[in-house]
Amino acid sequence: MFEEVPTTEEMIALIGQPLFEVWIKLSALIESKYDMERFWNSGGKKWTYEYKYRRGGKTLCALYAKEDVFGFLIILGKDERAKFEASRKGFSIEVQKIYDESVTYHDGKWMLFELTDTSLFPDLEKLLLIKRKPNKRHP
Repeated sequence: MFEEVPTTEEMIALIGQPLFEVWIKLSALIESKYDMERFWNSGGKKWTYEYKYRRGGKTLCALYAKEDVFGFLIILGKDERAKFEASRKGFSIEVQKIYDESVTYHDGKWMLFELTDTSLFPDLEKLLLIKRKPNKRHP
């Protein structure tokens, strides 16, 4: 578990106000549909921070931050890749390209998006649906 949770000010200083607003909107989108545990971690060698969404030991996705860059990572396992491939025409060309260029490891295909705005949110939402059905009930 990560000790130093960054403040809003630290995040804005790191990625900038426009990207921070995209971060907040994506977090709100995820949290409106999924009831998940959320963990801050060090971002390893390539990133400053990792913000992971997990439930029952399974990761849904992770957000990453480093200087002037905001990343969204989703890992598609074998069955999830089959679902993506069956519906790939429903995704933007950009998402299809990232899928095709993503490295497949033993635990799945690691799709990393460097977001600059909210334009890919509909695609990210569909990727999250492939990964897991929303578990939040709306009033």
